[in-house]
Amino acid sequence: MEKKVWYVTGASKGLGLSLVKQLIAEGHQVAATSRHLESLEAALDGAPADQFLPLEVDLCDEASVEGSLLTTWEVFGRIDVVVNNAGYGIGGALEELPLEEIRENFEVNLFAPIVVIKKVMPYLRARRSGHIINIS
Repeated sequence: MEKKVWYVTGASKGLGLSLVKQLIAEGHQVAATSRHLESLEAALDGAPADQFLPLEVDLCDEASVEGSLLTTWEVFGRIDVVVNNAGYGIGGALEELPLEEIRENFEVNLFAPIVVIKKVMPYLRARRSGHIINIS
């Protein structure tokens, strides 16, 4: 099996963390993103440096996303697969939730994956290949 370069958002816990661990175990190179670098590095302590690139990224900030993709390209030389995994749920009665909290949820769960896709497309087009997986 050909080893690929993966870019995974929301990688410090849950499904993202499990995916990153499995990919590294299979020998792939992984650029893993989180809002907090320390939690990401702690969760993947001991991952080989030539396979694991931890990135602190604010997915609601286009420049942060763009910078992380450029770093991934510079370190690994390509990007083969993007996994938009970051997201979170909010609970409660709709009329009781502050509108700002709802807007922030949409920023992370809807608009951030769109930004990642928009920013990664030049890299995928340059290679004329790639996959994007959106988890919702």
